[in-house]
Amino acid sequence: MSADSFASTPEPPYFAVIFSSQRTDADPLGYYEASERMLALAPQQAGFLGIESVRGADGFGITVSYWDSEAAITAWKHHAEHTAVRKRGRLEWYEHFELRVAKVERAYAGPRADR
Repeated sequence: MSADSFASTPEPPYFAVIFSSQRTDADPLGYYEASERMLALAPQQAGFLGIESVRGADGFGITVSYWDSEAAITAWKHHAEHTAVRKRGRLEWYEHFELRVAKVERAYAGPRADR
């Protein structure tokens, strides 16, 4: 992960949606297409602040999206295209997932990658 991979967030408080998942082997092409579409669509939503996402070779991944309010998170949850992809994920793509919503009260950064 490079320094460019980090979300650029404002001073707290703001909210983080933490999505941890274990992928199935089903339809990897469809999954990656849907994932790329969500990564393109989320930044168009009101209140979106940024996203960080990684997935290991074993299929375990973590995506953290950042939002300015709980209302913005709810609006994203109910976005029609996102709702359809979430449903497909539950049915086909995820063996297991956990979603957590947290309020970020404090944030700081360490040394830059180019040091």
